[in-house]
Amino acid sequence: MKEEQKNFILFAVFAALVLFGWPMISHWIFPQQPPAPAKMVDGKLQPVPNPGADPAANSAKAIRNRDAVLSETPRVEIDTPSLKGSINLKGLRIDDLVLREYDQTVAKNSPPIRLLSPSGAEGSYFAQFGWQGANAPGADTVWQADGDKLTPATPVKLTATNSAGQVFQVELAVDSNFMFTVRQTVANRAAAPIAVTPYTLISRGQRSTDTSQWAAHVGPVAATTDAAHYIDWKDIESTPQQFSTTGGWVGFSDHYWLTAAIPDQRASVNIQQRGTAAQQYQADVARSQPITVQPGQQSSYTSHFFAGAKEVKLLDAYQKQYDIAKFERAIDWGWFEIIERPIFTYLSWLFKLVGNFGVAIILLTITIRGLLFPIAQKQFASMARMRQVQPKMKAIQERYKDDKPRQQQEIMKLYKEEKVNPLAGCAPMLLQIPIMFALYKVLLLTIEMRHQPFVFWIRDLSAPDPATILNLFGYLHFTPPSFLAIGVVPVLLGISMYFQMKFNPAPMDEMQKQVFAIMPWMLMFLMAPFAVGLQLYWITSNVLTVLQQQWLYSRHPEMKVPVEKPKAAKAK
Repeated sequence: MKEEQKNFILFAVFAALVLFGWPMISHWIFPQQPPAPAKMVDGKLQPVPNPGADPAANSAKAIRNRDAVLSETPRVEIDTPSLKGSINLKGLRIDDLVLREYDQTVAKNSPPIRLLSPSGAEGSYFAQFGWQGANAPGADTVWQADGDKLTPATPVKLTATNSAGQVFQVELAVDSNFMFTVRQTVANRAAAPIAVTPYTLISRGQRSTDTSQWAAHVGPVAATTDAAHYIDWKDIESTPQQFSTTGGWVGFSDHYWLTAAIPDQRASVNIQQRGTAAQQYQADVARSQPITVQPGQQSSYTSHFFAGAKEVKLLDAYQKQYDIAKFERAIDWGWFEIIERPIFTYLSWLFKLVGNFGVAIILLTITIRGLLFPIAQKQFASMARMRQVQPKMKAIQERYKDDKPRQQQEIMKLYKEEKVNPLAGCAPMLLQIPIMFALYKVLLLTIEMRHQPFVFWIRDLSAPDPATILNLFGYLHFTPPSFLAIGVVPVLLGISMYFQMKFNPAPMDEMQKQVFAIMPWMLMFLMAPFAVGLQLYWITSNVLTVLQQQWLYSRHPEMKVPVEKPKAAKAK
């Protein structure tokens, strides 16, 4: 009896450590949720502003009002199906850009995501194009434009001439998505040759409000032909990160958004990430060798600039179209890419088929369970054999309770004689762990899942359930702590897990019974902060498991027969 009490106390301590320590551990292991798009207030769903979407540039905290800053310099309008903004002709900067197709919240009248802002306003973030070399245009140069609007059908040519007789020209073109083509030309009308080095820089006046962690990088990125380098903000504040490569790109990655300076993939270039303690950051790329332009000659250099959403298929298409090294690595797929990519592709196909990502996740779950069904059959058969040898195993434990080495030896001999494997029952669970982790990353990292509704109050499958029970769905005006913010969907998950374990064969060991009894409710708390889409996957999987178990019980009726305890245990 004392041994059982000791085991129960140890289990209780372990359960408490898991329950309260899990949020801290999961912060590093799993990607963190983006800000919830909605919350319950007085029983009604209300959108929540996204603090990372538009950094309060027109608020009292702003350095200067963004609209005022934009009005101070001559500009060329940017107008495409995906982008809206302007080019600053002073210094030749793209410093005003919003993403038309992506809103800050799930509200119908939500403003679009702002990606770039001018220097002097809060959230300064821009791209600049130019040359290094004598007499090259500088940050104060005002360029002349041959048009007043940049569209996919109307490129814009910008020109600056210096007193020495050189003409610098930048032709900007943009497609209907997020890619700019930048053609830089130098015409030398002087009597002596000149040497100039074309460059592109991306300046960012603050860190991203998104959180970077082990499983989901946010921050500086530099890609070479060999690999994509995910760099920490702090690292470049003290020491610049430099790479020499032929092919690649450099930029800044947010949770869903990306800016990238993409050089000519056939030219040898130097790319660099650097920053300051004041959290001012710059990514730049320049040719390794300057271009020499002889008198009466001209030379051109073509690069690209990406500013937009990290759509999976679009990144893949750009990588193929322009032969950009490692461009698909703008999304930090991580170690499980080999599983995540097929899941994303299949889930996207199901979404196109049914028009609802929640239904698509249910169909994905049915598919996965179908593929794992043969393994589950073997698992159940293994459990049936294990159940048959339980009395013999208990008898051995009683017989050699004072001789642990001999006890283990006899148990292993029993397993071998009866041809059972105690680990065989773990196979389906072990296989589902990487699948669940891969699905979790797909739900959180891919923008295609952002703000995707399911039914009723679930307006975003990539975010936690907003219908928290502890504050009575918002009627009590307080926000529960994260480990108590239990929504309706996590409760359904706990109930489904309870019934799944209830239909499992009851273990003989009392300690195991205690573990199985409390596990569904522990998982309810542990899974509450996770994406609703992942919880939906697990609930569906549990329901299918219960149905599967009922069918397997019909094939193995011996599993319902109570296990007879050994006589020694009865006598005790």
